[in-house]
Amino acid sequence: MGDSGYVSAAPEPQPRAAGQGEASAPGARRSLAAALLLGGAGAAVVLLASGRTWTEGRVAGPGGTVTLEAAGGDITGVPTALAVVGLAALVAVLAARGTGRRLVALLLTLSGAGAAAAAVAGAYDRAALDEAAARATGDTAARAAALTQTAWPYVTAVAALLILAAGLLALRHGSSWPTMSGRYERDGGPRARGARREADPDRPDELWKALDRGEDPTDRT
Repeated sequence: MGDSGYVSAAPEPQPRAAGQGEASAPGARRSLAAALLLGGAGAAVVLLASGRTWTEGRVAGPGGTVTLEAAGGDITGVPTALAVVGLAALVAVLAARGTGRRLVALLLTLSGAGAAAAAVAGAYDRAALDEAAARATGDTAARAAALTQTAWPYVTAVAALLILAAGLLALRHGSSWPTMSGRYERDGGPRARGARREADPDRPDELWKALDRGEDPTDRT
């Protein structure tokens, strides 16, 4: 009787553990796909918007009033540089693991925040227009007047916030994401070659390809 009582008290396997693991996989795919989409789109828009006209003004010259324009790149190169850093970090966060992944995710987050702050600050920077006024008039003391801002610096700031959002997703969910580093390991064994031939839809590079094709990588129907 003592033995039977001991057996009946033994814990039984809990089937919910497997179900929970299965439920977490779609969530990891969705967060990874969202981070790739947000980070890639945000960086692309920042690079595009930085080449557009951010501020406009006028200056009185010998031949009359001259209209002045300054592109984002003429005002500040910080958003462009940080967008490039963000793109690199977005790729690196998929190749890194553990603490390294968290550090790269933090870099991605800071890149987005810094680019957004620089874009907003650049919208009110008149130095580039003043330089344009000096060139247009030949007078180093000339200053631009009637300054106005276009929508592009604010578009740049919003796009940079998408990079920031990608970094926050990486910080929050990055530990559950797969890594793509194994794909590039140099292993000539037959098992490694066979594994490379298999298309794993959960791999980051496969998610990139799905996004490029305009597909929803989280849709398994």
